[in-house]
Amino acid sequence: MINKESVNKARSLYYGFLSKMFVFTTHADRYLGINEALRVMIQNPIDENSGEALKEIQAFLNTCGQTALIQEYDDIFHNPAYKVVRNTASYYDEGVESGHQRLAVKNFLAKTKIRRDEANFKENEDSVGFIFTFMHELIELIMQGGKEYETIQHCLFVEVINPFMDEFVINVYEHPMSKAYQSVAIVLNAFMAFERMYFEEAKPPFKEKIRVQKPVEVISGAEAKRRAENKAKKMAGLEAKVERAIR
Repeated sequence: MINKESVNKARSLYYGFLSKMFVFTTHADRYLGINEALRVMIQNPIDENSGEALKEIQAFLNTCGQTALIQEYDDIFHNPAYKVVRNTASYYDEGVESGHQRLAVKNFLAKTKIRRDEANFKENEDSVGFIFTFMHELIELIMQGGKEYETIQHCLFVEVINPFMDEFVINVYEHPMSKAYQSVAIVLNAFMAFERMYFEEAKPPFKEKIRVQKPVEVISGAEAKRRAENKAKKMAGLEAKVERAIR
């Protein structure tokens, strides 16, 4: 059983990092705090693969700079020369950019004091970047004593995030212009696996059009429990590092 309070700072850090990776903005401070977040996460990653991916993102930024990361983001999500990756929950749910899932997120927002900054945030409320920003803010409110937000974060994950995130991760990873974002996709995939343990939510079945070629790893119940406990310990360790970093 995961001690939820002990890992919330680490969860907030991950959602904050991922929101910056997927929010569209032209602000000069678009990636403010990214290098600091990467340093903390690299010290105690969720697993080995995501740890290497975090190092690859850091190396990309150090070598190529933020301008190259912005260009890659634009090529993946906005460049009509390629098949762009759709980034709204509604698209993966209904095939439209503004559907029931956007309304669901707006309804969740209405139950909080969090609001979309319409002057600076142009994408729909059910876009990946906004959803991750929303989750980050919810966790921050929970850590400040807002226990009433625990149900909202649970429903947001179970009803909106979990159903489409695997397909989104695959689309980002497989995009022909994805380089640094392949590493971002690996980190996102590992974090979503942790979130499923946190919320005790099952991995959803892939839609029929998705074909997974890799063999499925079969593990015992004891091994599954051991891995879950190890990941929880790593997240708790990251929590301690976040605490020290902000002092």
